[in-house]
Amino acid sequence: MSKTITPRVKICCIGSVEEAWTAIRHGASALGLVSTMPSGPGVIDESLIAEIARHVPPGVASFLLTCAVDADTVVDQQRRAGVNTVQLVDAVEPAEYGRMRRAMPGVALVQVIHVLGDESLEEARSVAPHVDAILLDSGNPNLAVKELGGTGRVHDWEVSRRIVEGVDVPVYLAGGLRAENVGEAIRRVRPFGLDLCSSVRTDGRLDEAKLERFFAAVGAA
Repeated sequence: MSKTITPRVKICCIGSVEEAWTAIRHGASALGLVSTMPSGPGVIDESLIAEIARHVPPGVASFLLTCAVDADTVVDQQRRAGVNTVQLVDAVEPAEYGRMRRAMPGVALVQVIHVLGDESLEEARSVAPHVDAILLDSGNPNLAVKELGGTGRVHDWEVSRRIVEGVDVPVYLAGGLRAENVGEAIRRVRPFGLDLCSSVRTDGRLDEAKLERFFAAVGAA
């Protein structure tokens, strides 16, 4: 009989050490720290990313979100930030993954796949051998100003489910998750982890009541 595992929860767009501890206290096992992006919320200065990362305790993943796609830039960012995970939000050439691996031993690589349709399944399969995890989001990198996350939109969870079943690495689900729909998302997609930002915020700041409702809904699912 299969055993249901409670998904890990990553709270993204962390903007201060205080927010980091608030998220951890409510049950977050990963924190997202957003560097410069072409669009979307939560961008903070690299010096603040490094400060927050220094306060993240062992056992909690610190994700640097970067739109860079070349290894040299990504490696330099990771070294300045001191994070243990790099989240690549735009498409990366296969050779760059190897260069990142060699330069950042022990640092996890997470590739974002923006779920636009059935073609995203093949993209995920081609990327999976190079990374430690995949994160499914609802951006659109084909726009003139790229959307690389933080849209708050739900994408097609049927495609997401097929990706979860079709790759051999953990898969995080992002895009429009909130207390009201996370139970359905868990049942339909069966992701390893969940990623969210705006739905647990009020006026841009983490809202403890919304965090409590979200984590209660995850537990109930």
